[in-house]
Amino acid sequence: MLHTPSLYIALAVLMATVFVLFYFVTYRSSRAPYAGWWCASLGLQALARVFYLWDGTPQRVWANPVAITLDALGMGCIWAASRSLRGRRTPWWWLAVAPLLVGILAVMDDPATTPWPAGAAQLASIWILLALASVDLWFLARSVPPTRTSDQRVYRQAVWGLFAACAGAALFYVGRWTAFIAVGPERPPFTTVFGENLSTLMLVVLMTAVAFNMSTVCDEQQKRTLRDLAAHDGLTGLLNRKGFLHLAEDALLRHRGGGQLILADLDHFKTINDTHGHAAGDRAIVTFAGVCQSLVRSTDLVGRYGGEEFILLLPGASPERADDVVETISLAMARRARTGSTVLPTVSFGIAPAEMPLAEAIEHADQALYVAKETGRDRAIHYARTA
Repeated sequence: MLHTPSLYIALAVLMATVFVLFYFVTYRSSRAPYAGWWCASLGLQALARVFYLWDGTPQRVWANPVAITLDALGMGCIWAASRSLRGRRTPWWWLAVAPLLVGILAVMDDPATTPWPAGAAQLASIWILLALASVDLWFLARSVPPTRTSDQRVYRQAVWGLFAACAGAALFYVGRWTAFIAVGPERPPFTTVFGENLSTLMLVVLMTAVAFNMSTVCDEQQKRTLRDLAAHDGLTGLLNRKGFLHLAEDALLRHRGGGQLILADLDHFKTINDTHGHAAGDRAIVTFAGVCQSLVRSTDLVGRYGGEEFILLLPGASPERADDVVETISLAMARRARTGSTVLPTVSFGIAPAEMPLAEAIEHADQALYVAKETGRDRAIHYARTA
């Protein structure tokens, strides 16, 4: 069995080496959030091992709490890395909860004499954060279709590999935490089954899995970022026409054609541009986009169809639900027009049943929108009522 300080030194050197490789080879060239979070995790955990070297010396009174705090923060970065693969941001205060908690508990647990201050809390934070990372990776792996391109198949295999490594590490730390609570850190089976040797091995396995799959995962993350940029409108952040049509077809197939399609047009928009300038027109467009996003369901789609025209898909919605949505949007725009400084127009809506082919549903909604504009604007017309 290796001497514990030797393990800490070896692991710190390994983590520092992998950190340098990840940072200079992957992160600096790709700026992928996944690589960035893993660089942060490796740097924090390597630094924690340096502070662990003061264990058994008078400096342990402050070195151990610092090391435990850095370790928990490093594990939190692994969770943030997994969330980034699903396009989810992780607020810093989320990551601060576990480190602050275990750090405070370590200080309160008399680190000058306690063999492992706040050990139960630290081990619990590790397996919980690894479990959260595993859950995100599991959902991500399931979301990647197995029958697409070869690149996506390789990416799917890489994500499943990362999931297996994270889940295995989480299960190991669940066992380590259980043994710590049951018998303490100085008796079997903690010392024989869940000691520093196996703990180090588990971290090495996890780093190896990440290292082997880093390039594949970061490349796919870059491609996904570019696809997202290509599918979204630069002014409003909504889906652009191409991005909306792609997602709308998938949504209609999932809901078997049920739902409502809405085309919206900002009334007298050219007058706003000519009278108040294009900046005022842009503010009106951005305001309408924000109103739509804030009032529809997470399963609904909103896109900028072109110019001052917008398109909404409400999968599974009834015509009455579509009426409620457009009325709520119109009222919100009117309220903002009265209370804000931005010049806001009224809005005309054309509503049609969402059905395949999608182009036909859009044509029907466009016909209803034309009737709405011709009959006075600031109203919603259903296609079925114009037939």
